[in-house]
Amino acid sequence: MSLATVTRRHPLDPLHADEIAQVVAILNSTHTSKLRYKVITLEEPPKNDLIPYLEAERLHQDLPTPPNRMAYVYFHTLDNKAFHRAVLDLTANSVQVDQVLEGIQPPADADEQIEIEDACSNHPLVLKEIEKLKLPAGARVLNDPWAYGTDDDSVHNSRRLIQCYMYAAMSDDLEANHYSIPLPFSPVFDSNTKELVRIDHLPLGSNDDRVDTQEWIPRKPVEYSAALLEEGLRTDLKPLQVVQPEGPSFTVDGYLVKWQKWRFRLGWNVREGPLIHNLTFDGRNILHRLSLSEMTVPYADPRQPYIRKQAFDLGDIGLGMTSNCLTLGCDCLGAIRYFHGHRVNAKGETVTMKNVICMHEIDNGIGWKHTNYRNSTSSVVRDRRLVIQCTATVSNYEYILAWTLDQAANIHVEVRATGIVSTMPVADGVTLPWMTRVADGVGAPYHQHLFNLRIDPAIDGFSNTVAYDDSVPTPDDPILDPLGVGYHAVTTEITRPGGYDLDINKCRTYKIINNSSINSVSGKPAAYKLHAHASQMMLMRPTAPGAKRATFGTHAIWVTKYRDGELYAAGEFTNQSAKDSGLSVWAKRDEDVTDTDVVLWHSFGLTHNPRPEDFPVMPMEMINIELKPSSFFTQNPSNDVPRSNQRSNKSVAIKECCSKL
Repeated sequence: MSLATVTRRHPLDPLHADEIAQVVAILNSTHTSKLRYKVITLEEPPKNDLIPYLEAERLHQDLPTPPNRMAYVYFHTLDNKAFHRAVLDLTANSVQVDQVLEGIQPPADADEQIEIEDACSNHPLVLKEIEKLKLPAGARVLNDPWAYGTDDDSVHNSRRLIQCYMYAAMSDDLEANHYSIPLPFSPVFDSNTKELVRIDHLPLGSNDDRVDTQEWIPRKPVEYSAALLEEGLRTDLKPLQVVQPEGPSFTVDGYLVKWQKWRFRLGWNVREGPLIHNLTFDGRNILHRLSLSEMTVPYADPRQPYIRKQAFDLGDIGLGMTSNCLTLGCDCLGAIRYFHGHRVNAKGETVTMKNVICMHEIDNGIGWKHTNYRNSTSSVVRDRRLVIQCTATVSNYEYILAWTLDQAANIHVEVRATGIVSTMPVADGVTLPWMTRVADGVGAPYHQHLFNLRIDPAIDGFSNTVAYDDSVPTPDDPILDPLGVGYHAVTTEITRPGGYDLDINKCRTYKIINNSSINSVSGKPAAYKLHAHASQMMLMRPTAPGAKRATFGTHAIWVTKYRDGELYAAGEFTNQSAKDSGLSVWAKRDEDVTDTDVVLWHSFGLTHNPRPEDFPVMPMEMINIELKPSSFFTQNPSNDVPRSNQRSNKSVAIKECCSKL
């Protein structure tokens, strides 16, 4: 789907190609210098301006004048390399803000990555290092540019640095696994000037000792390409097809999606990828905005230069920027609706990224069932779900993000990690406590994937409170509970912003409640509760530079009072940052967060100590998070879903010809 098919652009629609062109035309006309563009994306309207419009839509009332269409822009002026952040009013065709930001590095972009790869591959000193390896004929040397990070609070950010990790592919196959041949040196480039700053030689042993590049010791690559597998592919797997003879049950109008009492607006931008706006169920408000806010991947190797190896995959480059252009039969199966994205390239030209989001329905097994054992009658409902999904390739790793809705009014967030572990060269016979040897001469360092989910709630309105329930034994009471079998839930409302923790021993669950909306059956406030992903938090010591950049990874739960523009858990700019400018700052404000416009942030992750089985490509690791209604309805909201039957399912029984019972 392209925005060209939409007759009227909604205030929350992603920017279209002509709007990106409008931004470029305005800025080019107001600057004498040539500009290098990084990001042009939607500046969402102030919430107070947006809510009356959204509420009129929800209540089917006459619409007020919509908020103006706005855009925010990151760009450099090429005459002095100054970095600008601008906000433009597209409706008024004017620049609202054009500010030079000192000491800040914006995210990378696709063109920059390619330019650095080329500069590294063709630099004479890098070629000289490659010659020392004496690689066999036909070998191809490649490099992965990484955000430089920081290893010292005093790092001066006026220079935009990129660290390139080097690899060799031993075949001309397009999928030859260069990560199985990591090379022992790493050039550092100034991304603005393309100057080679230095070449770091990588440690191969247990300390920081380095040696000059030596002749390469022949290693057999570990391949995943189907064309390179010596043993071939399995031959006993039969087709499994998803067929919907009457088509899907969802409808789409522009970016407005309706499915099974759900209604929402789909968003997309180069940083967050797909996001959900204005989510309602059967006409009732549930969420204002749902997004993946940030992800950081700190590595555990304490040697230089790995000590600063830490990606912020949203803030440093973007989930949307690295999204795959999906095709039928691969990432999503069945009847698929695709959505495109639009971004800007360095020259100011619009790039259309086709099929960056796929939306489809899945059958997730049984949703609910009961059999009356007295007469053997049975009711069963299938768990039909709507999946909104994207896949991003951030150099070696793939991340698959799926927003999933079901018929019982549950919201599911699923993150899958796959792809190829980042590798490093390791000398023969060396064992390191922070890595696993996954192939001959190849180490895979331990690391964490720490995510943050931003939940901007609207539980029956925009005045909400975050609370948590602890399930605890009832106090000793010889009359009410003489045998000590009882337990109850203790509810604690959060009154101040800050970071909070899970407690498995108390089955602690956080929920977002509306104290003004009381359930007529339970007598409790309407709420949605968070089934959080209990995971290990940041393992770096708090004094480590990498930990200071990602304070969001120190607590599973954060609560803040809503403010426009506060969208990213580690702050707006993470590239070469020295400290967190997001939740660590906002959570210190001494303000009341009860019965007001609050934001709930959930930090979760994977602690990944790689296995040989994670190589050459890692089987996916999956995280599931749920938001479930709690006293929001008076009964099971999926009670009216049609019962499962053979007439519509058309299942087939496979008979065993020779078996005996």
